[in-house]
Amino acid sequence: MVLMGLGALLIIGGLLYMARVTIWRGPLSGQDSAGDVRGTLEPPRRGLRFLGFKSNWPGVLLMALGAMLMASGANF
Repeated sequence: MVLMGLGALLIIGGLLYMARVTIWRGPLSGQDSAGDVRGTLEPPRRGLRFLGFKSNWPGVLLMALGAMLMASGANF
């Protein structure tokens, strides 16, 4: 029961980490934004670079560990 609870907390923590990375990745209309900025503070479209594995690997790792703990807790 404890392993399943800890696993659930790790999965939720991984999701929150990935949401934080997505939300706080920096200004949308900065130097590295995708597209031209004309007369607005926001780019016409947002690049999908923030969804890549490179910036989200800690969250994916937390979720994988949580899933392993939940699976092992279900076996006992």
